Amino acid sequence: MNVLVDTHVLIWMLEGDIRLSPRRRRILSDPANQVYVSVLSFWEIAIKTSNGKLSISKSLNEVINEVSSSSSVILGVDPMHTLAVSALPFHHRDPFDRMLIAQAQIEFLDLMTSDSAFSAYGINLV
Repeated sequence: MNVLVDTHVLIWMLEGDIRLSPRRRRILSDPANQVYVSVLSFWEIAIKTSNGKLSISKSLNEVINEVSSSSSVILGVDPMHTLAVSALPFHHRDPFDRMLIAQAQIEFLDLMTSDSAFSAYGINLV
């Protein structure tokens, strides 16, 4: 399985948060699965920690280093992703989430999220 993680899932994974279910932990730790982390998640963490809307135990530098040293693939933002965002219906208005949805569509990735609004986009959710 190739799975793109939503930003909150990335944070739960790095923080050892109990909201990350045992099933999801198994998926993320299974070497048969490829985990993708969007650079957009780093950007979202940067914005939300700097404006006080998010508090995590690790610095952004630590988050990036931990993901970089793992077997996860860091997914950049491609022009095709931005085109896909422009074609998405507005079931979801959050720009970070809309880009993650577009990336999952374009790259044929399952998306691991707890956001029920993602189901309106016809992508495989984990």
